[in-house]
Amino acid sequence: MPFDVSLADIQAAATRIAGKVRRTPTFMSAGLSARLGVETVVKVESLQLAGSFKVRGCYNKLLGLSDAERARGVVTVSGGNHAIAVSLVASMLGIKALVLMPKNVAPLNIRLTQEAGGEVELCEDALAAFSRAEEYEGKGMTHVHSYDDPAIIAGHGTVGLELAADAGGRIDHVFISIGGGGFSAGVGAALKGLDPAVRIHGVETEGATTMTQALEAGKPVPIRPTSIARTLGAPFATERTMAAARQFLEEIVVVPDAEAVRELVWVLQNGRVLLEPAASCTVAAAMARKDQFKPGDRVALVLCGSNVSLDDIERWRQDFGV
Repeated sequence: MPFDVSLADIQAAATRIAGKVRRTPTFMSAGLSARLGVETVVKVESLQLAGSFKVRGCYNKLLGLSDAERARGVVTVSGGNHAIAVSLVASMLGIKALVLMPKNVAPLNIRLTQEAGGEVELCEDALAAFSRAEEYEGKGMTHVHSYDDPAIIAGHGTVGLELAADAGGRIDHVFISIGGGGFSAGVGAALKGLDPAVRIHGVETEGATTMTQALEAGKPVPIRPTSIARTLGAPFATERTMAAARQFLEEIVVVPDAEAVRELVWVLQNGRVLLEPAASCTVAAAMARKDQFKPGDRVALVLCGSNVSLDDIERWRQDFGV
């Protein structure tokens, strides 16, 4: 299928969600610029409401529901940032939100989802949760898919509009993480729509190579993720997000969990910004590609979220010797 979210869709989403989400900071990082050898800007979406970019797509989707759909409530599948964001946005709009989570989800994410107003139901794994969501959808609830929905993707794409506007000039390379592919699809559509010359590098971690496996197979491939970057652990890509990856991405860089943790610690200590591995992996990917940058290039890193516990960070540091 052809990719079906346009720059105009994203610009309309920006208007719809204006005033409801934060315009997160975009700035030049002296430390990362020195390490990468070229001017490097960061889009700190980890400071967004609910700790990630996800509220953008959720607001765009839920604001478009009819009164009848709002009354029947929404259901979603997520063990991470989308769960928290759907719960928060639904609560703000007076909509019931049921969140189906894999039973091995991090306790922090369960707590944050419930505190945001969501009702949590645990399932055997993500694939079982999607099957359960279809049952609730059949009973009248609206399924808010975490990445295979044009409204969600368009909302996420507003990150790209802000990055382009606030980066202070041309951007040559952008590094953005990939879970199911909705975030990179929206941001890619925005950035490429504004400047077709920009080169977008998708990033996955070892053990969460959902899009890499799908593109290699030529179709969505179910996976059971093992990476510590839980929010990248989508159980499958979709035809829509695969089409976007083919259209917008130069490549997908796969980095080890250990490097994501190493950069998480570096950014926290040197940049005073808390990131989850799904965000810090973009720093690791840029470091892995630094030899490809040319003098005068400008690089942008999209730091997508910060929902991580200090206990997890300490355990990972011990596990990986960071």
